[in-house]
Amino acid sequence: MLQKIKSLAYRVITGVLPARRQCIVCNSKIFSFKALSPHYAQKLKEYGWPYSFDDFETLNVQEYQCPRCGCSDRDRLYALYMKKVIDPLVPYRLLDIAPAPALRSFIKSFPNITYRSADLYMHDVDDQVDLTDMHLYEDSSFHAFICSHVLEHVPDDQKAMKELYRVLKPAGWGIAMVPVLLSIEQIDEEPTLESIPERWRRFGQDDHIRQFSKSGFVGRLKGAGFKVREWTVKDFTPEEFIKNGISPRSVLYIVSKEND
Repeated sequence: MLQKIKSLAYRVITGVLPARRQCIVCNSKIFSFKALSPHYAQKLKEYGWPYSFDDFETLNVQEYQCPRCGCSDRDRLYALYMKKVIDPLVPYRLLDIAPAPALRSFIKSFPNITYRSADLYMHDVDDQVDLTDMHLYEDSSFHAFICSHVLEHVPDDQKAMKELYRVLKPAGWGIAMVPVLLSIEQIDEEPTLESIPERWRRFGQDDHIRQFSKSGFVGRLKGAGFKVREWTVKDFTPEEFIKNGISPRSVLYIVSKEND
């Protein structure tokens, strides 16, 4: 099996077998992205999760992970956005909450970005910080932030959103993303729930304490003071989405802080 994989990779690299995809995060030409691990679907079925992967707004189950750098489809979406909006001549100070390794390397490749990573539990970050109390950072400290698939873990997500608003500079922007389930109308949450099977059944993962609806997520971001813009395939191109294995249903939530 390993030899077959190596042979396939060789044919893609040499052009014998044309590359169908290109990962923007690691700039690798590949034949295909890897599907989401079947372990996740097995767990959801085991615990009676009542939804479908098709109910998620931003998820490409069949082309989820880059075989080279390990980035997810949402990481590639963020990279597309950053390539589009970041001016290489303008200095940025960026805060990355619970950083994804491949995306972190991609961001740090920008010479004009001063990068800071933070998390409460991860040890390979610059700062160990509670997202709901980031007193380490002064008001208006960052030009941009990334908070991806973190808020569904945080007991007080609204307090965390207000902290992100506080540390963002006026006219700054942030990537704020959570698993959004389109088939529910309201947020389902229970921060004190300790039952692992029940967390799997209601929230789709053992360490999640809420499941966001679309309107609920946007409403809470706006309640924290943010202006919210939804970036879709129309803001990019269908070709960019296809090449990077991003579902055409994907939505990127960009929040901004208006000038005071």
